[in-house]
Amino acid sequence: MERILTRPAGVLSLPTGRPRCVVLVLSGSSGRIETDRVRLLAQHGAAALSLRWFGDVCGDTRQPPGICEVPLETFTPALEQLAGYSDHLAVLGASKGAEAALLLAAHDARIRTVAALSPSSVVWANVGPGLDGQESPPRSSWTHAGTALPFVPYDQAWHDVRTTAAATMGMTGEARTQKLPAFRTLYEQSLITFAAQVPAARIPVELVRGDVLLSAGGDDQVWPSDVFAQDIVTRRAAHGQATTCVVGAAAGHRLQLPGELLASGGAAMARGGSREADQELGDQVWPHLANALRLR
Repeated sequence: MERILTRPAGVLSLPTGRPRCVVLVLSGSSGRIETDRVRLLAQHGAAALSLRWFGDVCGDTRQPPGICEVPLETFTPALEQLAGYSDHLAVLGASKGAEAALLLAAHDARIRTVAALSPSSVVWANVGPGLDGQESPPRSSWTHAGTALPFVPYDQAWHDVRTTAAATMGMTGEARTQKLPAFRTLYEQSLITFAAQVPAARIPVELVRGDVLLSAGGDDQVWPSDVFAQDIVTRRAAHGQATTCVVGAAAGHRLQLPGELLASGGAAMARGGSREADQELGDQVWPHLANALRLR
């Protein structure tokens, strides 16, 4: 059974029979509602809900148009709703949604499983405008209890060397439009430029009490999710905590779980990988995800 939600916009997919677990599914900066993903989870026995967590102008939701000082409390009503179906509460997020998922799991002891696909290990500056309609000055992507979380800003001196090289070689305008921007080096450079701010901005993954599943692509061109995933594994291990981490060397930013359609939407950018590599990573992640959610 499927229910369409309106405030905020979303979809809740319910399995036949009693749910084995409940999952809040969060997309990344595309802002899309993950309809295919919640349906897939429901087919395997989970109650799954995906919602629009920024940019929703329906009614009085008062969401920022961009990922800018988004309150973690935005997700509380959805978590409360899901908790009514099962006490095995999980959050599955991808990209910026993975950043949110890890933060939620660090702050909410009820969350028994967090799956972070192409995650970050730190909080980043805003992507897009806040409620005031402004993108600058830089602000945190997230707030908690009314306080902005410490964040790593973006290095404004960064430029995409691939685009610069294309221009230097005299490529035509038509050819340049086919060269989508890759932002991985922006994040790598920003971590170096603002190294002093990184410690405070680290997501406190050692506070996550439940199971943690990570996946990352070694060819992720959006941000270095493979490096972030290893940082999370290392910091949790230092606190005696186990983490499951699946890395596909040839995969990019968007993995594709078995039975999902190819993801679409979001800004035009290079995401790395290939359809085959992204599907292969999804195939490798699925047994771990199903096991963590008690779907097997």
